[in-house]
Amino acid sequence: MSNNQVAPLYRKDYFTQLGDSEYAGKHILIDLWGAEKLDDRELLEKTLRESVEAAGATLLHLHIHQFTPTGGLSGTAILAESHINVHTWPERGFAAFDIFMCGNARPENVEPILKRAYRPAKSATELRYRGEIHKNTMKQG
Repeated sequence: MSNNQVAPLYRKDYFTQLGDSEYAGKHILIDLWGAEKLDDRELLEKTLRESVEAAGATLLHLHIHQFTPTGGLSGTAILAESHINVHTWPERGFAAFDIFMCGNARPENVEPILKRAYRPAKSATELRYRGEIHKNTMKQG
């Protein structure tokens, strides 16, 4: 390489290839209704740790806050691959989970763990591919 050439920049951005598109990561929103034990701090910590392991993610930091007087919990698991966040409303039997992971992590493995831990009467799940780029529709320029 001559002195006036610049070496190509190599970076690992952990985007995932899927067919003719690529994306930054999977973002899953899970709502649980009629759920149990939503004020149990130890259960939430255990469930978050089990979820991280099942997804093949790397836990960097875990923080849980308990509110009074309802006992509701807000928690976050900061991951090398992104995060799992949760807010619970025990007085309503409702929990909202926000799971975003990039790279080879498998956030879809978390849902069965949440259902087993909290035994909801019903649930709703939404999946989005964040930062999705369709290569065949991108303009070259």
